[in-house]
Amino acid sequence: QLQLVESGGGLVQPGGSLRLSCAASGFTLEYYAIGWFRQAPGKEREGVSCVSGRSSNTKYADSVKGRFTISRDNAKNTVYLQMNSLKPEDTGVYYCAARLSCASTVVLSSWGQGTQVTVSS
Repeated sequence: QLQLVESGGGLVQPGGSLRLSCAASGFTLEYYAIGWFRQAPGKEREGVSCVSGRSSNTKYADSVKGRFTISRDNAKNTVYLQMNSLKPEDTGVYYCAARLSCASTVVLSSWGQGTQVTVSS
């Protein structure tokens, strides 16, 4: 089963930055679309961003456009999410997942433990 491990979360003040990492275990990440999701307390998991497998096209939720940047380093088998100008509403547990394309709703990887992002003064 495809497994991804998230890291890089933490506590940051509003306006600060964090870079999350999503590392693949046991498979080559570059052949898959990788999406970042987040879940705030009491809310459903929502899609934040996605990078496609072959073309590396990117997509963003309206709430993060202009502030977050997704990228992939195939040599390191890792996808990153650079988060700038963080807001308290960005707080949540962030997960990454593999899909065949960014348009697909079928998640191929198992959900990991995620990485906690807390934006607070």
